[in-house]
Amino acid sequence: MNDFMGSLKLLFKSMLESLRDLLPIIAVIAFFQLGVLQQPLPNITELLIGTFFVVLGLTFFVYGLNMGLFPLGESMAYSFAKKGSLFWLILFSFSLGFGTTIAEPALIAVAGEASKVAASAGVIASNVESMKQYADGLRLTVALSVGFAIVLGVIRILKGWAIHWFIIAGYLLVVVTTSFAPEEIIGIAYDSGGVTTSTITVPLVTALGVGLASSIKGRNPMIDGFGLIAFASLTPMIFVMIYGMMI
Repeated sequence: MNDFMGSLKLLFKSMLESLRDLLPIIAVIAFFQLGVLQQPLPNITELLIGTFFVVLGLTFFVYGLNMGLFPLGESMAYSFAKKGSLFWLILFSFSLGFGTTIAEPALIAVAGEASKVAASAGVIASNVESMKQYADGLRLTVALSVGFAIVLGVIRILKGWAIHWFIIAGYLLVVVTTSFAPEEIIGIAYDSGGVTTSTITVPLVTALGVGLASSIKGRNPMIDGFGLIAFASLTPMIFVMIYGMMI
């Protein structure tokens, strides 16, 4: 009974924290709706119910991350480091980046919209099959780039290399590929770097990096454990522009 009451208190506390995080958004909407537009809030009952569900969903999401995904990522990283098999660690890292990205809803939406614009601009044929192939090609390219990025980040942690040299080199490659890429693909490539960091990828990849750095002697989790997400945002820009040059 005490454990149940403790869990309820923890859940209630988490809900209050989620509501606190949402208050700035609520305040902005209320200010511009009531103060600037000087219009009443439409469907106030539905709005309150929707806000409650948002708070509830955010609470369970954060609670689930702390309970499941973060410990899972750290424990798997520790297990792979203890196993001492570089092949399985690299394979897992690539599969994690590829698998969580290929089904990312934001990426599916961007790829679908990009295929429509490409068809209307005459870049590809204006038929369903060509548009589907173009969208699938974009998704596959981005997923491969994220898988490559996670592998690169894991190797960096294992070797203890400084992250800033990778970031500098990466953005230099972005500048170079931008000079050669078709104009139609540049904006899509830049947006692809943002949609890859999904709600599942970020916690798992972060936990993987921190867990791996924590389990290797001589590595500092604060210095070596973070940075994988930066790679996952950077490499899709390069890969998608190369994809645009190829097609």
